Amino acid sequence: MRLVIVSGRSGSGKSTALDVLEDNGFYCIDNLPAGLLPQLAESALLNTELLQPRVAVSIDARNLPSHLTRFPELLEEARSRHIQCDVLYLDADEDTLLKRFSETRRRHPLTNQDRSLAEAIRVESELLGPIADLADLKIDTTNLNLYQLRDSIKLRLLNQPEPGTAFLIESFGFKRGMPVDADVVFDVRCLPNPYWKPELREHSGLEEPVIDYLAAQPDVEEMFQDISSYLLKWLPRFAASNRAYVTVAIGCTGGHHRSVYLTERLGQLLQPILKNVQVRHRDL
Repeated sequence: MRLVIVSGRSGSGKSTALDVLEDNGFYCIDNLPAGLLPQLAESALLNTELLQPRVAVSIDARNLPSHLTRFPELLEEARSRHIQCDVLYLDADEDTLLKRFSETRRRHPLTNQDRSLAEAIRVESELLGPIADLADLKIDTTNLNLYQLRDSIKLRLLNQPEPGTAFLIESFGFKRGMPVDADVVFDVRCLPNPYWKPELREHSGLEEPVIDYLAAQPDVEEMFQDISSYLLKWLPRFAASNRAYVTVAIGCTGGHHRSVYLTERLGQLLQPILKNVQVRHRDL
């Protein structure tokens, strides 16, 4: 059995995550009282109609605070039944959450006459702290639209051909902010930048003109060798520590050229060696 627990602050995309999981064969329950988590797991195990039951539940700040505080022991109790439990935590920065509530005119579940929207968002973060601390996978939705969030959930949570640690090698541009859910970050802005070559500016690191240019740069090759040596040594040790998800982020200025080129090369190097390596280009 596989159980996915979706949590996060209101407005971060939990409903979208549940929709994606439901579309991919999960039985989904919104706003499950956290105290019922072990009983739900037990019931799903006893359901003989499903040979491989897949269940997804949303647990958020509408729960009793006492249940949220007990989340670590409730999760451990569910896992003690030999159930694969993945905790997905979605979040975004406060300005983005405020903007989303203003645009949709939704009422935040924790607002009242004495608590403003901004205060409710901060309180929610504190209430969900026990879940966020135990999240196997965190996705920052600040810069993601609906379709990008759907793709990210499919890539990270559902596209796992084998059990074990899922590695994501991701390119990004610093001008759009560093991915807050990255575990390891490499800054490659010191490398020669194809952007300043007019004939290369409109091409990406996936295209031959940029590939040929960067492949001919000694500094680029040296950087690739150093990063690959580090990852080949340490990623297997991340896996040995029972990490479910590890994100390696490679960043350049715009996320179109240098980081994309190196991310592609690293993915090609690591995929035959590690069981589950995914490649993503955040800003292309």
